[in-house]
Amino acid sequence: MFKARLKAAAAATAASLTLLAAPISAQAAAPSCSTAQLIVPWGAGGDTDIVFRQYVDTINKSGIKPQLQVVNVGGQGGIRGATQVKDAKPDGCMMIALHESVITSYLTGRADFTHDAFEPVSLVSYTPSIIASSSKAPFKDLKSMIEMSKKDPRSVTVGVTLGSTSHFIFLLIEDAADIQLRYVSYDGTRERNTALLAGNVMMGESNVLSAKQYIAEGSLIGLGIAMPERDPIVPEIPTLKEEGYNIEYGLARGVALPKGTPAEYIKFWEDAFAKAAKDPALVKSIETVGSMVLYKDAAGYKAFLEEGYKEHERLAIKIGMFKKQ
Repeated sequence: MFKARLKAAAAATAASLTLLAAPISAQAAAPSCSTAQLIVPWGAGGDTDIVFRQYVDTINKSGIKPQLQVVNVGGQGGIRGATQVKDAKPDGCMMIALHESVITSYLTGRADFTHDAFEPVSLVSYTPSIIASSSKAPFKDLKSMIEMSKKDPRSVTVGVTLGSTSHFIFLLIEDAADIQLRYVSYDGTRERNTALLAGNVMMGESNVLSAKQYIAEGSLIGLGIAMPERDPIVPEIPTLKEEGYNIEYGLARGVALPKGTPAEYIKFWEDAFAKAAKDPALVKSIETVGSMVLYKDAAGYKAFLEEGYKEHERLAIKIGMFKKQ
């Protein structure tokens, strides 16, 4: 299950970073470009954008050459930006910010490629999902939402990016609670949050990174968080397990290069992200915004993605989400 995979990855983080503390016998060859691009396939200001900008700032401060630049390429729920990197020249000068949507978009038939279209570099962070409702919604807790959905199927509107993790977690909730929800599609986290805050939809997936301020001021209500224990940053939000649904879920973010990128360039960026993941200021900053540093090297991240694909595929088939050709 997802929880076992994350526990194993978290345990491996310390071990991986300890090994990386040892001197490197030969420095990896640097790509020839003056500036490399990290494509974040969602709009600026979203949670994934925030996490990767912090990593890029830390990497650039080390004086690395080439310097790294975040470029937002939104559209199609992340598929447009991912396609751009997939089709890019494998010269180490363009990479992609990935999370599980590269898997779920493929399983739902929205994309014709998945994680194996790229060369994994590093897993860098994990953010647990929060089920949030608008303060304008006719329910204030998960139990009331479930009761409303059972009484009137599809009456509860949910803002999602179809085929993404924001969609997948609600499919899991539908399956666990035996309810039917009505989905309204938005391109990314920022657009979903805007719709949720405006009351255009009743419910949506968020996280501490995106929702903390709005939960504190009462604009959003945290119905449940998909982690084994309450988050100390938002301790008022019960876990989904407390609410009777044994669901743990979130975004595991990583970096990848186009397929066929030479090993020395993969190693170059793997070293850069490994060094950043050990920076105490970055670790603290990531934790402050409700995420956590979760590091794995290229080989470890590849295995993580492959295992994650198998788990998502199995559950996609179980809950009727599986549509890949």
